[in-house]
Amino acid sequence: MEHKYVLKNYFGAARNYQINYQKELTEEQLPIVTAPGGPMLVIAGAGSGKTRTITYRVAYLVESGVPLDRIMLVTFTNKAAREMVSRVESLLKLDIRELCGGTFHHVGNMILRRHAKLIGYESNFTILDRADAKDLIDNCVADCGIDTKAKRFPKGDSLAGLFGLAVNTGRQVPDVIARNYAQFEPQTEEIEQVYKMYNQHKRKSNLMDFDDLLFNWWKLLAEHDEVAKRYAGKFLHLLVDEYQDTNHLQAKIMDVIAREHRNIMVVGDDSQSIYSFRGAHFKNIINFPKVYPDAVVHMLEVNHRSTPEILMIANASISLAKEKFDKRLKANRPNGEKPAVVPLINVFSQASFIAQRMLELRDEGDSLNGMAVLYRSHYQSMEIQMELTKRGIPFEVRSGIRFFEEAHIKDVLAFLKIFHNPKDEISWTRILKLLPKVGPRTAEKVFQHISQTIDAVAAITAEQSVGLVPAAAQRDFKIFQQTLRDLQDKIDSPAEMIKIIAGSNYAEYIKGQYANFRERLEDLEQLGSYATQFKSLEDLLSSLALVSGIESETIVDGGEVEKEACVLSSVHQAKGLEWKTVFVVWLADGRFPSYLSFNKDEEMEEERRLFYVAVTRAKDNLYLTYPLVYSGYEGEVILKESRFLEEIPEGYYEKWAVEEEKRSSWPGSGWEEKNEEVIDLSDYREVKVQDKRDNFEAIDISELMGG
Repeated sequence: MEHKYVLKNYFGAARNYQINYQKELTEEQLPIVTAPGGPMLVIAGAGSGKTRTITYRVAYLVESGVPLDRIMLVTFTNKAAREMVSRVESLLKLDIRELCGGTFHHVGNMILRRHAKLIGYESNFTILDRADAKDLIDNCVADCGIDTKAKRFPKGDSLAGLFGLAVNTGRQVPDVIARNYAQFEPQTEEIEQVYKMYNQHKRKSNLMDFDDLLFNWWKLLAEHDEVAKRYAGKFLHLLVDEYQDTNHLQAKIMDVIAREHRNIMVVGDDSQSIYSFRGAHFKNIINFPKVYPDAVVHMLEVNHRSTPEILMIANASISLAKEKFDKRLKANRPNGEKPAVVPLINVFSQASFIAQRMLELRDEGDSLNGMAVLYRSHYQSMEIQMELTKRGIPFEVRSGIRFFEEAHIKDVLAFLKIFHNPKDEISWTRILKLLPKVGPRTAEKVFQHISQTIDAVAAITAEQSVGLVPAAAQRDFKIFQQTLRDLQDKIDSPAEMIKIIAGSNYAEYIKGQYANFRERLEDLEQLGSYATQFKSLEDLLSSLALVSGIESETIVDGGEVEKEACVLSSVHQAKGLEWKTVFVVWLADGRFPSYLSFNKDEEMEEERRLFYVAVTRAKDNLYLTYPLVYSGYEGEVILKESRFLEEIPEGYYEKWAVEEEKRSSWPGSGWEEKNEEVIDLSDYREVKVQDKRDNFEAIDISELMGG
């Protein structure tokens, strides 16, 4: 016999329910799920059961008599939408396809199909994916008569990101360029011309890109009040997931649809708002009670994921945020181990510590699948990838492709390889094709010429070699020749060679080629840092080749895909995920938080939220590590402990000291936990220290070590 549970529904009338909401929900969740109508803001702390709360709310509304087609549930990912719909179906044991649910773009697409003619489109419009949008933009650049080779004009995918940011933030293209794409400012007028033509092409060809699905949805509602009234009247209840990640357009669309019945429930965590670079607007969630003065604010503060000790770190940090909703995560688990703060002598020791600790935890019975290394920027994973590969520890990179498979890293290594092996046709062809107006045929022609000479580098840098390339390419070819001469002078220092390449015209190529050029230049700096330990090109290239060989052997010999692997991920990619053991690395000021956020309050606040997200991914074990010494282009630099670590009360963590063993084959390959500080920094007594303004000054290292 089917059980029925009597509750008052949101209309205030007694009703029988299949689900025992009192039993299945926590004291925090139940009032939210069974709340009456009206605007609601649910601040859902990390690990507090946000998805469960939303799905039970939908189930409760349906059981209360709200028709499925009068409920709208919008999420940010297809995965989240599928999971929520599946859970509701499982709870109610009925088909809920009539529910209007999915991502913002999915719901926008459905509505636009019905009213396309009102905004100048046919209902059978085509949605451009990212690759198609890039190709169309590239065609528009050509149609505008812009010589992309001569001016290093931005590529289509970079422009697609730029145009999308303009649409989603409601800003003009010149403003977006000035604030987010400063490297493109000299081409602002031409970029505006391309943007105009791109929009004309889309309308003419009945095309929309993903950003248009939001913009045109908003345009439809704003310009056609009869349509706005129709949907505002239709939907009795509106539920929005991850509200802290909404942009201007998404918030305005939801406000229009909620304006008649005003039953809007938004769920999110202001402390996890970390996507401003995508156009997310932090103020949407902060200002919700101002937009809806009668809104009821609910807090989900009981964390079902992490130990109390981990949450103490998270709470201590986020409590210092300047703008926030006051909440304090409370653990629903027994006490565990204190998090460990681990300073290491350098990045190699940091990598070695992580690998060694992983192996120890695995020996104790933990799976690698439950371990993750989180970092602020992708370049910070380089030495860790190298060390894990050396030790045969399988890993999955979530922040991008493996470091030495990145195109810009391969480009720079190709420059180095031609000095080590001047007969390397693959490397010569690769770097020649980077030059404007030099294609495969010209590159082959140049290589055939120099391959017949005794000294290929001398041949290509000779004055007469300029005639091998088209006239339009000769100016850049001469700059290329000078770069090769500069490299020849530094052939005994791989690190100096990398510095020269990173400071040459290749840097301009990266700026025009990639929207994330800053991150890629940081990658090159990190590669240069790695190279400082090698005395010759042969040593460096051999080391990299051997590591690549280990990776290849693992793939060939394994036969099957590794079922057990740790995860390497940026914090941005890790949001929403969890692991038993988490290593948060590079916690040095200027690295995490990034130096780009210094003296910028809003950006520094987002860096703090990023740290909060990183810490709250850990369930049982949390290791917070940072290198003390960094070997960069400026020489030996001492990095200060991250301000986020400095702010945490000492009693909240254990400070581990690591004994460094000198290893000739791999820097910092040994470590041992000690009760006292044993790191020997005597070799670094007079070095430069990076302060919080990213300035440098010489100090005595003993000041940092307490004497």
